[in-house]
Amino acid sequence: MDSFYLEEIRDHYENPNNYGELENPDISHEEDNPFCGDHIRIDLKINDGIIEDVSFSGYGCTISQASASMLTEEIKGKPLDYVRQLSRDDIVDMLGIPLGPVRIKCATLSLKAVKAGIYRFKGWEFDDEDDEE
Repeated sequence: MDSFYLEEIRDHYENPNNYGELENPDISHEEDNPFCGDHIRIDLKINDGIIEDVSFSGYGCTISQASASMLTEEIKGKPLDYVRQLSRDDIVDMLGIPLGPVRIKCATLSLKAVKAGIYRFKGWEFDDEDDEE
């Protein structure tokens, strides 16, 4: 494995970006990974269909927390439709390391939380199986 990616993952875990809870978020959604006990909450402030601010909180393994930090950086300032297009492959690309089936669930927990929250907010039908391809 590339040590650069491992170092970046560790840095996001130890010094997460956008960590905390937003005051009066437009969207707030929580997800758990029952296999390993990870928990993620995503808060979003929306302005004209754009993610104006985003934060995450929770606990879990290095992969779940680092991917949440990376994801919040990626989606801040982007339209809600952009998030709709993100997939598990995008998360794996952000992390830059190969992941087995169990770690994929850890890595995509934040994506599942943000998508479920946005879909509920917009009234779209959410099927997290789409991200399992």
